[in-house]
Amino acid sequence: MLELSIYNLSNLQKVAHALSSEVRLKIIYLLNKGTMNVHELSESLDKPVSTIAAHVKVLEDCGLILTELRPATRGAMKVCARNFDDIHIQLNAVKDQEKDNKYYELEMPIGQYIDFHASPTCGIANHEGIIIPEDEPVHFYSPVRTNAQLLWTRKGYFEYKFPLAIPADTKIKELQISLEICSEAPNYDHNWPSDITVWLNGIDIGTWTSPGDYGDRPGKLNPVSWSETTSTQYGVLKTWKVTNHQTTIDDVSLSDIKLNDLNLLENQFLTFRIGIKDDAVHKGGFNIFGKEFGDHPQDIKLKMTFSDN
Repeated sequence: MLELSIYNLSNLQKVAHALSSEVRLKIIYLLNKGTMNVHELSESLDKPVSTIAAHVKVLEDCGLILTELRPATRGAMKVCARNFDDIHIQLNAVKDQEKDNKYYELEMPIGQYIDFHASPTCGIANHEGIIIPEDEPVHFYSPVRTNAQLLWTRKGYFEYKFPLAIPADTKIKELQISLEICSEAPNYDHNWPSDITVWLNGIDIGTWTSPGDYGDRPGKLNPVSWSETTSTQYGVLKTWKVTNHQTTIDDVSLSDIKLNDLNLLENQFLTFRIGIKDDAVHKGGFNIFGKEFGDHPQDIKLKMTFSDN
């Protein structure tokens, strides 16, 4: 079940907009019977493929459906599946509870990793260009890494430690980690899936499949010199959220891991690792963007919601 409230206004607006179209409602109805690709939906609804693709994108962006690119006779086809059985919209949220909430936020520069495993293709760049020799992992130990605005590797992981400057006797209600990320292909390739996993305090909270590595246009924050290359240009902003009930990514259910599983108050830091598992199905690597690269002006952002016990 998808739960929405007036305190999650952005997602509520996206879902309400998605449900405001008769065509999109018909798509959801058809997907009740099973998965369908865009061409099948187009034929069933007697609408152009381009029209259906646009409607599918709206439903996908708000999390009502899931899509997956699968090989086809020519290129790849997008297969769609319904993501929720029910939607619950809470309009009478309890304001007094929200008023008591406190927040802790911190951004971690992407070059401040404390551990890593990198494998070619790999490298580090900033506004001056590529700042270590490409495809030589030993240089990821270099102190210039702290200036990174773009990290990439085909395999492995990067690990960070966030200080938790919150009282030890508080009650944590929600934890969020967000960053801009995409797959890592030679040059770039929009159809290059990669299974990217996040660990918090050593706990695997779930794997998300990045669709591709994006380079069809310059990143909004990139220097002009980088925009003229044929390399990765931008990613997508993803938000992992852990609550007392589950873990989500962009408010879509990802796993059953809950806050209690993370032992957050045992240490004065949170260990965050992001990487590719050795047994991943799609080992497509990943790019991580800093606040001066890509489309989104932020580093790796931690946000915690808590209250006094």
